[in-house]
Amino acid sequence: MQKILETKQLTKNYQANGTVTPALRGVDLTIAPGEFVALMGPSGCGKSTLLHLLGGLDKPSAGEILLDGRRVDGLGESDWAILRRHQIGFMFQFFNLISNLTVADNVEIPALMAGTPSREARHRRETLLKQLGVADKANATPTRLSGGQQQRVALARALVNRPAVLLADEPTGNLDSHSAEEVINLLHRANPGGQSICLVTHDPRIAAAAGRVLHMRDGRIIHETVIDSDHSVDILLDALRKLEA
Repeated sequence: MQKILETKQLTKNYQANGTVTPALRGVDLTIAPGEFVALMGPSGCGKSTLLHLLGGLDKPSAGEILLDGRRVDGLGESDWAILRRHQIGFMFQFFNLISNLTVADNVEIPALMAGTPSREARHRRETLLKQLGVADKANATPTRLSGGQQQRVALARALVNRPAVLLADEPTGNLDSHSAEEVINLLHRANPGGQSICLVTHDPRIAAAAGRVLHMRDGRIIHETVIDSDHSVDILLDALRKLEA
């Protein structure tokens, strides 16, 4: 299988007051180009830790991370910053938009920072905001938008540099059910465009939108559910019941 993102025996330990707490215990993960993968599991199982390691927001204690065949776990922060500008997009639960900038600037500035010519950056921004249904909010600040609208802007910002991989950490966790459904539909629209998506969620209805669900517990991937039918939620709920039995 072709791989855009891969980990080998990825381990993360945290230390506090002389005590070592393992967060990840040798995780092996592969994500193919264009694949939509969801990570599920109880709080503290390592989902967000894994996602942050994949995006270079934290460093592993051991193991390997490969992006498009290139080992990246040993890179410094400046090299990771370049990767995040060009190859990795992020969506967060709390949007992380800059409150004193307009929607247009929030989306366009990452493209300019990546070296995109201003005319092209503006074109990408206008296209994304139109596709995501918030073009009329371009001159507003994020505080004047609803939660669902802010998450649409956050998605536009994550996609403006056309990353190969989109990492989403509970992107619907702060939204009502209608807005959450809209965001998942938007992710589905982005996915056929070539982006691989790795989504962290605790909600089976959200995870069922993925093609593959990885179940985590105690810092390990313990089970995989392949979603390939119209009864995806039922399939996933049945898998969860078996895991909890």
